[in-house]
Amino acid sequence: MGTAVLRRLDAETAHRVAIAALKRVPTVSVPVDDPVLATRIGPLALSNPIGLAAGLDKNAEAIGGLSRLGFGCLECGSVTPRPQAGNSRPRLFRLTEDQAIINRMGFNNDGLEAFADRLARRRRGVPVGANLGANKDTEDRVADYVTGLRRVGTSADYVTINISSPNTPGLRALQGRAALDELLGRLTEARVAGVPVFLKIAPDLSSAEIALCVEAARAHGIDALIVSNTTLDRPAGLRSSHAGESGGLSGRPLGPRALWALECAAEASQARLALVAVGGICNGADVLARIRAGACAVQVYSALIYQGPGLIARLKTDLAARMKAEGFHSLAQAVGAR
Repeated sequence: MGTAVLRRLDAETAHRVAIAALKRVPTVSVPVDDPVLATRIGPLALSNPIGLAAGLDKNAEAIGGLSRLGFGCLECGSVTPRPQAGNSRPRLFRLTEDQAIINRMGFNNDGLEAFADRLARRRRGVPVGANLGANKDTEDRVADYVTGLRRVGTSADYVTINISSPNTPGLRALQGRAALDELLGRLTEARVAGVPVFLKIAPDLSSAEIALCVEAARAHGIDALIVSNTTLDRPAGLRSSHAGESGGLSGRPLGPRALWALECAAEASQARLALVAVGGICNGADVLARIRAGACAVQVYSALIYQGPGLIARLKTDLAARMKAEGFHSLAQAVGAR
């Protein structure tokens, strides 16, 4: 079913149809990419820097189909220890005029056991990460993350600690330094040797708060910072009738704020922490701008909804051409080369 047909359905139904179609596609070998695109996120080696952001394949159901699109890595989730239904519908909105999405899904997922079993059964190929969340009604959010890390630590290629979703009340409070130290300290004890752990933060933090997240991540041996999640802000100029819906905004309008947050993280880290850029990335120029700002990889989701599955190949071709035109012989040369 084509992208145009899916857009005739309501957003969440279209999402479910897309996942159902992707589930039927078998995994294939890792695509051969232009060597200039090879990169690393900490210890994790990728054939190209274009990753899938969490939220599309919440339950690790469509890894085979997604791997055929040419991503350098896939991030599945967010997953919580216990299954939960999430918030009531409607909870996913296309802002077509703005090339944006608002969601207030609320970590709807099948739960950790089903998720981890699917990860363990997958055919190895494109690196796959597990994005972990906490149940809405949990009494100990940190314990939920520890449980998740222990369960998926042997089956995921990396694990992301998502403390920045705006749709679970109180979750973003874990981005404060004291709360972060407790969380990351307990996670350190639960880590599986050799499995990278990333931390995903919000774009709505101040520059000082972003610097604190960088410091905490470095102090606790976190391998990378993902910058950033969706925003609660509503930039001026949104045209869609859905612009007033509550939830996290992603897509093109998030771009400037996400880039600013990345620049703050790069300034604070001084190349001592790997950075992954997310938010408003729509073309090769956007990818190169994030790399120049300090990211060693990027993740996309909303642009895929609007531009279709051919987006990933176009991003890679465009990025490689731009890098070579600017004299870069490797992606590492371009990271932070503003």
